Parts: sequence; C-alpha cells; structure tokens
Amino acid sequence: MRGLSQPLNPAMQATVAPPVMEARRWLEGVALPAPLINVSQAAPVAPPPRPLREAMARAVLDEPGAHLYGPVLGLPELRAEVAEQWSAAYGADIAAAQVAITGGCNMAFAAVMATLAGAGDEVLLPVPWYFNHAMWAEMNGVRAVALPCGEGMLPDPETAARLITDRTRAIVLVTPNNPTGAEYPAELLEAFYELARTRGLALVVDETYRDFDSRASAPHALFQQSGWEDTLIHLYSFSKAYRLTGHRVGAVIASEARLAQVEKYLDTVAICAGQVGQIAALWGMRNLRQWLAGERDEILTRRAALGAGFNRLAAQGWTLQGCGAYFAYAEHPFAASSAELAPRLVGTAGILMLPGTMFTPPGDPQGARQVRIAFANIDADDIETLVNRLQDLPRDLAPRASGD
Repeated sequence: MRGLSQPLNPAMQATVAPPVMEARRWLEGVALPAPLINVSQAAPVAPPPRPLREAMARAVLDEPGAHLYGPVLGLPELRAEVAEQWSAAYGADIAAAQVAITGGCNMAFAAVMATLAGAGDEVLLPVPWYFNHAMWAEMNGVRAVALPCGEGMLPDPETAARLITDRTRAIVLVTPNNPTGAEYPAELLEAFYELARTRGLALVVDETYRDFDSRASAPHALFQQSGWEDTLIHLYSFSKAYRLTGHRVGAVIASEARLAQVEKYLDTVAICAGQVGQIAALWGMRNLRQWLAGERDEILTRRAALGAGFNRLAAQGWTLQGCGAYFAYAEHPFAASSAELAPRLVGTAGILMLPGTMFTPPGDPQGARQVRIAFANIDADDIETLVNRLQDLPRDLAPRASGD
C-alpha cells in the first residue's frame, strides 16, 4: 500500500479496522441466494420526516448563519432546549451551560475521553463493548479494561471495583446497550455512580438510544444526585431520534468545568457541529414529539417480533442474550467462530450481521459464540424472513455437539 513508507503511529496501526466497513466488504463478489437482509448496522436508512426536511431547506435558503461557524459548544437555543427537556425527563435541574453540542455522539465520546485519559491510563468498558469506544482507547494508548457482563448482559459493580487501579480514569456504560440491547436498571446505574464517586472516577453514560427505551419513566435518577456533575458525564445522539446520521449532531451533559476542556478538543477537531444539523435537531425537539413516540412504538414492536422469533429458534440451539432499542445479541449454535460464521451467512443465507468477535477483546471465547442483530431497519416481515433463514441454515455449518 502506497504511503506506508512514511511514519505511522503504532497505536493507530494496532487499532482494528472499522468493523461495519469490514463487513460491507463481505458482499463484494458474492452471489446472494436471496435478497439481502442487512442487520449489520442500526443507523436509520430512511430520511428525516418531510416536515423536518422542509425546515432544514428553509434554513439553508433563508438563514445566513446556517453556513457559518457557530459557537464551539453549540447553538445556545439547542443547548437550552436540551437542558429544559432533560430536566423535565429526569426530574432534575440541568443548566444550558452544562450542555455541549458535538458532531455526533462518537465525537462526544472522543472529546470527553480526551479530557479524562491519556496514554498509559485505563478505562473500564463492559464486554461486549461498543467497538468504537475500544478503538478510541487503543488508538490513544489508553488501556480498555474488559468488564465482563453476566446474566441479562449486565455488568457487575463489585467486579468493576476489583478491576480499578491507580491508572483507572473512568467507567463507561451504554444503556440501552450497543451491542446487546440490554436496558440497565436504575439501581445498577446508581451502584456504578456510587462506585465512581467514591473512587474519584468519571462515570460516562452513553444514552444514544434513550428515545427507544421500553420503560415509561426516566431510566435513572442520576441527575438528581447532589453534585452529579462531579461524577456523571452523559452522552446523547440526535441521529437515531430524528434520522440525522449524515448531519452528525450529538450532545454532552457535564460540568461547566469539564465542558471548558471539551471545548478545546472540539475547536481543534471540527470547530463546531454543522449548523444545519443543529437547526434540524432543535426543530425536531420542538415539533416531533408525537412522531418520535410513534418511532419508539415501532421499534418496540420489532423488538417483540424478534423475541418471538428466537423462541422458535431455540430448538436449533440459538439463545437470545439481550434485546432492546435497536439491537439483539445472541449465542449461535455452530462450532465455527462467529468471525468465520458471519461472512459465510452472506453467501449461504443472504444475511449480513456482525460477529461477536467485533465486540470483544481478541481471543475472547464468548465473542466467538455470539452475533449482533441490528433490527431497527427491518420490519416485521423481514424479521420473520430472518428467523426463517436462520432456522433453515444448512447442517454443513457444523452445529456444536450437545453440551459443548
């Protein structure tokens, strides 16, 4: 490959290639046996609803500021709207000055972590982990310490406590979880908050999928804790709620002191999130509550359909380990590692899904037995087709012997 005669950061070289992009390459030159069912990525593929696109078009045409740099920490109106709505949702008192707008939630994570940890430091990530979180750690020389998940794909605070060292800087949680779909109970988040608080660590809670949580009430009361800003850092994405993936709009809620450091990172990397995307997010928050409630209902319907489908798949040895928001996480019944199985499913069954090995440290035996199914972009009919195809997989995929 040309250019590699130039210096290459060894930490970057050691970082895995983007998993979704790798999986897309499995399609190259493959004759599909049936129309592809793509459950590899959960980002919305439909455009924003038409009223939102019209609002964006008006901004492009009529608002000169939409084409300029804006404040590094985001549009004041959007920061204020987030603060107001989050305060109402969580029963808290969040100030606009405690909100920053970023170029997507991955940038929110990178910006926050850059203020917390440097080369040689450690962060705790529950495994299976969101691969971009682990990739950020590796490319920055930060050690991602694997925190194993147990029943219900939930991490254990007592296990986490034993993993903390003098190099630990943060505990990172994602709920509803990517990749497992698990919704972390409020009491579990409170236990992790208390652990982080007493050990002087940051608790970073990524709630990208909070709009699709099955619970009717607030998922936790962490913002009600006195002095929450000394421990808690909250991340959010507008991409999933309003189908704004291409416009890259995310958010951080943290202390003003933390955001002053975040501002340095954002100014260096992107200066500010795109103005049109921010305008769209603000318009969506103010005008699309009913529409978003309908989107949530549809996701919950698909979740139920997938759960019912896996009840049928149990006879073939499939086990559903987690299911919620956009994702299901399952144990497969075959002898081959999921790293070998997933590419074979493309040509065998017309299914593109990600292996558990993309969400676990190298050599992790659990990842070899697991797969992630991103079901947000397939409807009930597609879910039925997916289940049927999994049910009909040929025997030459070598099912494990009973008890193996």
